[in-house]
Amino acid sequence: MSSRRWSSVRLWGELFALSWRADRPQVVMLLGLKLVSACTTAALALSTRAVIDQALAGHSTEAMVMAGCAALAAAATVLGPSLETHLSVIVADSVAQLHLEPRIQRFLASVETLEHLEHSDFLDRVTVLDHASWKLTHGLWSVIDVVFAGLRLLLLMLLLGTVSPVLLPLLVAAGVALALDQHGQRGVARAETDTAESFRLQRHLFTLATQAATSKEIWVAGVGGELSRRQRAAWDEAVVRRTAARLRSAGWRLGGWLMFSLCFTAGLVLVLRLAATGRASAGDVVLTLTVAVALRDSVQSALVRAGVALNAGTYVEPYLWLRDYVARHRQTGQRLPAPAVLRDGIAFEGVTFTYPGTARPVLDDVSFHLAAGSVVAIVGEFGSGKTSLVKLLTKFYTPDAGTIRVDGTDLSDLDTEAWRSRCSAAFQDFGRFRIRFAETVGLGDLPHADAAGRLADAVAAADADGLVRRLPNGMDTQLGRLFGGVELSGGQWQKTALARASMRQGPLLFVLDEPTASLDAPSEGAILERYMVRARELAARTGAVTMIVSHRFSTIAGADQILVFGAGRIMEAGTHAELLALGGRYADLYGIQARAYTAN
Repeated sequence: MSSRRWSSVRLWGELFALSWRADRPQVVMLLGLKLVSACTTAALALSTRAVIDQALAGHSTEAMVMAGCAALAAAATVLGPSLETHLSVIVADSVAQLHLEPRIQRFLASVETLEHLEHSDFLDRVTVLDHASWKLTHGLWSVIDVVFAGLRLLLLMLLLGTVSPVLLPLLVAAGVALALDQHGQRGVARAETDTAESFRLQRHLFTLATQAATSKEIWVAGVGGELSRRQRAAWDEAVVRRTAARLRSAGWRLGGWLMFSLCFTAGLVLVLRLAATGRASAGDVVLTLTVAVALRDSVQSALVRAGVALNAGTYVEPYLWLRDYVARHRQTGQRLPAPAVLRDGIAFEGVTFTYPGTARPVLDDVSFHLAAGSVVAIVGEFGSGKTSLVKLLTKFYTPDAGTIRVDGTDLSDLDTEAWRSRCSAAFQDFGRFRIRFAETVGLGDLPHADAAGRLADAVAAADADGLVRRLPNGMDTQLGRLFGGVELSGGQWQKTALARASMRQGPLLFVLDEPTASLDAPSEGAILERYMVRARELAARTGAVTMIVSHRFSTIAGADQILVFGAGRIMEAGTHAELLALGGRYADLYGIQARAYTAN
């Protein structure tokens, strides 16, 4: 057995163990129902044969007893599958929603960096796994159904063997039919993964055209038709390949079914000849006919359940791939805790970094030192590498070359979760969490999310007191029209993000990445004044480094150190006064912005 197939078997075993731990009584009951269901057809056939043979032999009492057994078997045949299906849905759904779905989400959240989100092979698997927990757990019970369907077929074939051993090869024919069906289903599984990128693209284009935030530009630009054309093309590409795979699968299934039907017809003719020559009883004929009808339905059911199980196998490979990927990229070994306070600071030593899938380094042999307790501004034009510094400092990416040191310790040697717990950041592409206002701020320091005092301080630091007063329910206001709440403007969302970044009271690194890009000039001045005070308080408390990333030079004049970036390198470094006196790139850019503000 190949390692991948053995891993699939192990996964089904893990899912069964998970179901067993989650709801043992219902699993036991479900297995019992499936066992009874597998045996009822054979029991019905045997009892029916006994009724005929005993009646013809004049044994009326025995015939009546067997008739009662036949009635019970017939009732079980009718009622059993209904109870079985109902209970199977309950067990599979509860395990999927309460256990497997959280496990998949933990997989996605446990990778330390963000690099995987820029790799198509990772995104392809995530696309296939979207809401796949239900399909995996139902796939488990489909696999179990296949086992019991095999038991049912075996019992039926053994019954036929009691009439004539010549009929036993029909079991081989049924196995070949199942194998052909599996071959076709594997092609369907490959097509699902191969077309995941096209499927993801069409869904992305559809979302762009139907969301309020993007549809405004689409309508004004008049590109709705073009987006619709591209969405349809991506959809057609995915659907055509998937449909072709399903048609091929149907062809394999049809071929297997025709082969089995021919073999069974030949076997049935043989039994009728045996009865005509007196080598089989009337009961044998009835048994054969009963089994004939049941065998056809049983093989068809086995094929269907095998198809469902193999379709669930579509999600097994992405699930195993994701689990293996997470295992390879999960933090291993003992790492160092984050320091309690910064004493020396943070140093970049010859750091080079290139984003996955690109050729040009966004940072090229960069070296500098951020003194403990300092306020450092990172300025430069768009694409100069400013935000990339933040991503490296927060361990979302790892440098291709060089080292980042925190008080002399390699950042890669620090425990990632511990280091991030000592960082606070308001990112340029901040999150817009459509929950209660207090909750969206409290996410910045989850252990203290319900601390009213901390929430109030964070809101004040972001100059968001006025915003809270204007909200209909204050801190308890639901945000986002999607959930019947209040929709905020871009500037109000940014203030919310700034408040969230202010929740932690003892960070070692406090990052403000374009903190006022969506704010007007008065709000910008008020917020920066407050954050300069906050930076000094943090410096005195933990030696924290406050990093302000901005392309608006008016925001960073009071920084202790200003680093001017261009094309991934540090072009100039110094204080505001020193850089103006230098008369270089910083002085030119500052003069351009100052003249623009004066003109306005």
